[in-house]
This record gives sequence, structure tokens and C-alpha cells, in this order.
Amino acid sequence: MIILKRIALLFSLLLTLILVACGGDGNNENSNEPTNSDGEVVVEFWHAMSGPHEEVLNNLVDDFNQEHDHITVNPVNQGSYDDLEQKVMASARAKTLPTVSQAVPQMIPEYLDNDFLTPLDEFIEDEEIGLSEEDLEDFIEIFKESSTWDDKFYSMPFSKSTTVLFYNTEILEEHGFDVPETWEDIREISEEVSGDGLVGMGFENSFEAVFQSILLQLGGTYIDEETAEAKFNSPEGIEALSFMNDMIDEGIARLAGEDDYMSEPFSRGDVAMYIGTSPGIAHVAEAAEGNIEWMTTSLPKTDGKGATPFQGNDLVIFDDAEQAEKEAAWLFLKYLTSPEVTAEWAMHTGYLPTRYSALELEEFEQYLSENPEFQSSVDQFDDGFVIARIKGGNAARNIILEELEEVFLDRQTVEEALQAAEERSNEVLEK
Repeated sequence: MIILKRIALLFSLLLTLILVACGGDGNNENSNEPTNSDGEVVVEFWHAMSGPHEEVLNNLVDDFNQEHDHITVNPVNQGSYDDLEQKVMASARAKTLPTVSQAVPQMIPEYLDNDFLTPLDEFIEDEEIGLSEEDLEDFIEIFKESSTWDDKFYSMPFSKSTTVLFYNTEILEEHGFDVPETWEDIREISEEVSGDGLVGMGFENSFEAVFQSILLQLGGTYIDEETAEAKFNSPEGIEALSFMNDMIDEGIARLAGEDDYMSEPFSRGDVAMYIGTSPGIAHVAEAAEGNIEWMTTSLPKTDGKGATPFQGNDLVIFDDAEQAEKEAAWLFLKYLTSPEVTAEWAMHTGYLPTRYSALELEEFEQYLSENPEFQSSVDQFDDGFVIARIKGGNAARNIILEELEEVFLDRQTVEEALQAAEERSNEVLEK
């Protein structure tokens, strides 16, 4: 009997210790920070940032971790964007998803269809850790639009970029041209300056963005997001693609080709102008030093109408995570999209701030005054559009690139390529 009493006493003491260790009294040092049984939450964060961009991101993660005693964010580079997307899908099947990941908006419908994303509205609306109406209105409209599906937030904008026109200032001045504002200007300049190894205009190998911009400026439709139907095989589509193809046929424009990115031939002085993304500005600045003088401007317009693609990655939280991990991940997303941090990210990477108030920060205004090549990136929000975010959208993009390239290689007519691209796209787009 004595032995049984001693066993019961020891069991009671042991149970008490376990309850205390698990926080059984319900008191945490910081009630706004989610905690698990051992007082710490680990958030695994997958991304595709590399080089200097990854270094900046790691510094931001370190700052966040230092500010949150009970949260540790572990950033994990997963290679390229394509590698990241493939690994996310594979991990979803294996039920080994991380807590947070970068994601292009075009992939989010795929994630939603597979039911492994967490809607963010519950965190946004939380009285303690959420966002106010003023905060929500502060997000740049085109980015807020690209983060919502059926009026629900499934992502938060992060590494966002736009498209700008790079131009060689010396070449334009030598030939007496002002900064181009229209596609007619682009053609006129290209006709004048091309020759002796110099090509007037450059299109990236991912040229579908330029095609889409011209198409929309002409009043056409690329892919209807509501009906999930490709509609670019139209008079406007024929005019847009013919404009690009005619310039290439005449030798006054070229694709990046084996250079991979047009920034290389531009920085060598082989191309007078080209259209590229804003994060490429830092690369051009380094590669062009000592070779050429250059600047950027907004994308050319048609009859005063602009249409500029805004691209880049958002941040998502996966549904497999524990609730404490989701809450910690939300605090991380909220941190990365705060005005001061999004401005810092933009100033060090060439990506865009995601908040209007970040544009008005003294540090960012000073940054633009000292780096005028970035000004054109923030001048185009009113002309912005996002590529249709529907299931099969990425597959359709690859089809369009494939078929349109046949035109540039003189293997198909403009009409044949657009018809084939539209028919094939509509086969992979899910209604």
C-alpha cells in the first residue's frame, strides 16, 4: 500500500511538471506571438531569390527573428521559380509543404484547386494581429487586385516588378531623338539607328508580355479571366504581333536569343533600346558601366493608352501548417509588407514597394532622386495589368511563346500562329 501511494504521488508530481512545461497556466510572455508547447514556433520559408537578392532577404529574415523571441523563420532557397513551383507541387503530394512560400499569382489557382492554401482574411481581420482598413487601402491597387480571388486574400504582394523601356541616351542624342513615348517612336528610332552591327530594338525571349501590352493598348483581349478563354486571335492580336514581327523581319529589332537576356547586348552597346523588368536595372547598371550611357522610361503607348504588365511573386501560407505556425507566418508576411520594410526591399533589389505610403517615405524619395533610372518603375501603376490568373494559365503562356516564336523564325504566318496558339491554349485552360 505504501509503495502504491508513493507511485501515485510521483505520478501526480510528474503530471504537474508536464502541465507547467506545456504552459498549462495559459500565460505567455507575449500574447501576440503564437507559441507551441516548447515556447518557439519555426516557420519554414521557401523562396527563389538568389545572389544579392537572397542576401537582402536573409537580412530581413534575421531582423524579423530578432524582433520575435518565440518565432524562428528559416529561409530555404529552392532554385529557380520553376524549381520552386515543381517542389511545392511535389511537397503537396507528399504532405511535406513548408509554412510559407513565394508564389507567382498564375500558380495560385493551381494551389487553390488542390486545396492546400490558407485564406488570409482570418488574420487580416484579427483585432490583435490584423490589418486596419487604412492598411488595406494603403496597398497599391494593382497588387491588391492580384492577391485576391473571389474577394478573398490568398496571398500578400512581395517581390513585385514591372516592365520598363531601357534606352541608350548617347545613340538617341546622336541621331536627334527625344525619349520615345509611343510604339511609332520605337519604330522610327529603330529604322534610323539600325546598321553596322547595331539593332534598334530588343525583345526579351519572354516576349509574350510585350505582345500582350500592345494587344491591350489596341483594345484587344488576351485571356478572359472570367470565362477562362483565350481571345487574342483577333484583329488587334494580328496587328500587335505583326508590329513586332515586321521589325524583326526588317532587321531593326531582335530577340535576346543565345544571350538569354537582352540586358547583355544592350549593355555592350549592340542594341539601342529594349524592354525589360525593373529588377534588371541593377544588372544593367553593373554591366553597362564604362560601356554606355543609359536611362529608363515608361513603356510606350498607343494613342495615349498605356498597358504595362506587373509581375513578380506573392507570399502564401500553406494549409498543412499548425495554427501557431500559420499565425507566426502571418506576422512574417505582415512584417515584409510593412511600409518601411517594403521600401527597404525595393531600394536594395529593384523590386517595387507594395504600399503607397512607402513611396512617400523620405528615404525612398531620396533614393529615387539619387537613382532616377528607377523612377519609371513607380510611374506606371495607373497603367498596370496582371496576366490572367486561372488554372492552366502557365501552360497557355508556354504554348503562346512556342507558337509565336514560329512566326519570328519564319515557319508560320502571324495568322496561323495566333490561331494555333489560341486553340491550344483553350484546350489547357480550365473553365
